[in-house]
Amino acid sequence: MLTGIHVPLITPFTATGEVAADAVEKLSDHVLDQGASGLVALGTTGEVAALSPAERAQVIDVCARVCRTRGVPLTVGLTGNDTRSTAEALKALPEGVAAALVTVPYFLRPGERGVVAHFEALAEETPVPLVIYHIPYRTGQAVSAATLRHLGGHPMIAGVKYAAGGIDQDAIDLLGDLPDDFDVLGGDDAVISPLLALGASGGILASAHLATDRFAELVDAWRAGDAARARALGHRLARLSATLFAEPNPTVIKGVLHARGLIPTPDVRLPLVPASEQAISRADSASTA
Repeated sequence: MLTGIHVPLITPFTATGEVAADAVEKLSDHVLDQGASGLVALGTTGEVAALSPAERAQVIDVCARVCRTRGVPLTVGLTGNDTRSTAEALKALPEGVAAALVTVPYFLRPGERGVVAHFEALAEETPVPLVIYHIPYRTGQAVSAATLRHLGGHPMIAGVKYAAGGIDQDAIDLLGDLPDDFDVLGGDDAVISPLLALGASGGILASAHLATDRFAELVDAWRAGDAARARALGHRLARLSATLFAEPNPTVIKGVLHARGLIPTPDVRLPLVPASEQAISRADSASTA
């Protein structure tokens, strides 16, 4: 389930500010046609914090329908720093969700013992496998390779989205000794190629809204041991990712998708503001290079 490229979908908006459900479906089909292995709904890229509960349910419903039709997994993002409410959210997930991407508790900095207790408690109650979202530069909480390896031994913890801001020693240690049936998915777009080279099974990559086929090809190249092809692809895609993250995510991605007619507006919700025309132009050019 957790292999290949999974696209954390943006949430497109209409000109009057509502969720553009038809564009969610269109974009989902587009990235899957281009080679994505699955979808992630309600991630950071989807501006989940700015969506109402009804809008979140709407996005999940559309994505689940597409994934069911296409026979690919849907992962749903869940954030929270309270174990009890996160467990309730997990139990409320609708049918058709294959996994939940659950952020390490943020802001509280509960320590690694607290992180272990949090995820072990969730794993005992969740109806779907969990993917730990390890992103310390947002959560403020470091998680070591040893802790991730320990958590990966639980049958309901299927993997980790690894976004530590680069390839650190813990990434190397973790990938050098993975638990059985525990996958590492890259979450830092610019360094997905070296992470795949070290043994990651795929990635959850916002940049893969664009050049989806080339990101999928990158995974295939490393799997096949074609290092020369993989390195060349990785360098090009890293340059693309740099342009897409030149301004706050997902503003540039939305600008390019709108310019290509894939979503009705480039709009984001405050406190985000739309990307500059210069940033959109640079990213659009990089995506076809």
